[in-house]
Amino acid sequence: MIILIPAYEPDVALTDLVGALTISAPGIPIVVVDDGSGPRHAAVFDDVAALGATVLGHVRNQGKGAALRTGFRHAMSAFPGHSVVTADADGQHTVADILNVGATTVAAVDSGAPVMVLGCRDTGRRGNPMRSRLGNAAARATFRLAAGWTLSDTQTGLRGIPPVMLPWLLAQRGERFEYEQNVLLRCHRDGWETCEVPIETVYVAGNASSHFRPLVDTLRVGVPLLLFAASSVFAFAVDTLLLLVLTAVTGAFIPSIVAARVVSATVNFVVNRHVVFRRDGTGALRRQAIRYALLAGALLASNVAWMTMLTAAGMPLLAAKLVTEAALFALGYLIQRSVVFGRNPRASRLESAVNAPLRNGEGAATRMEIVTTSPRRNP
Repeated sequence: MIILIPAYEPDVALTDLVGALTISAPGIPIVVVDDGSGPRHAAVFDDVAALGATVLGHVRNQGKGAALRTGFRHAMSAFPGHSVVTADADGQHTVADILNVGATTVAAVDSGAPVMVLGCRDTGRRGNPMRSRLGNAAARATFRLAAGWTLSDTQTGLRGIPPVMLPWLLAQRGERFEYEQNVLLRCHRDGWETCEVPIETVYVAGNASSHFRPLVDTLRVGVPLLLFAASSVFAFAVDTLLLLVLTAVTGAFIPSIVAARVVSATVNFVVNRHVVFRRDGTGALRRQAIRYALLAGALLASNVAWMTMLTAAGMPLLAAKLVTEAALFALGYLIQRSVVFGRNPRASRLESAVNAPLRNGEGAATRMEIVTTSPRRNP
């Protein structure tokens, strides 16, 4: 395995970490990516290079996602077939935890069942900074709803990556911190398994060095959910307007519901396919359309049943519409995410392997910006 550490304007904590790793695991290659930190921090990278790490440098700051992809490409080229362990540069991951995550990843690969190993802190325990406890609790709840699975530490940067997963990682969107969230949001959907390994919770200087911002990062985790909500609100507005107009013009209640829903469902399908779930490949259009039509039919039947029951009980039409749509919102999101726009795991892996060099790569111009410092150690 190799250890990959993206770093932006690091301090002596990076030097201490690399030094401790070289003592505890002298045979493991260490790759550090300087994400455009500038001349003021050159001494830190000179020090880690002197300790034996390979230092890759971006001329300008491109973000953590770009730095990780630079490291992944280097790993695939210089260390083909090796697992990669990513760790943060600020000292929040201990040497013992980094090596344990790496050993777990390698063992899974050797067993024939490769998984992404996530080093997870107990972020809710007493004694942690309140800011982090509240922020992580909100992020976990939002992540569970958006991704469909539970993860105890959605902000972890300590991850063990099997070599077979690297092409898929290169294909994921995001240049900065959102990249790591996108990976977590999409890995299960695309057929990649994960496992958690408990790690020590370390807060440096009261967590002052942490880049985690509770509100911003929670919203970032929930972007798919927020986009779906916006799409649903837009479709709801189209549906409601048409329903009110058609009912007033024709006086036919149920046919008006059906006609309005056909139009709004078509709008919703197009927006969800291209914007929310980003499943705009031409090959899957027919399958997605059929599944969406079946779902829309089932939701329409439920919609008619609910609204008929509520209006018969004396509830005004608009109020009945609001209650019905709220009840069906969550169900519609879960089914669309998992079934309608879900991917076939094998097809997803094949597509990632074929397209990885063409997607999200910085291209020749960006690769020319990478400066490599030759190590004194590392095979």
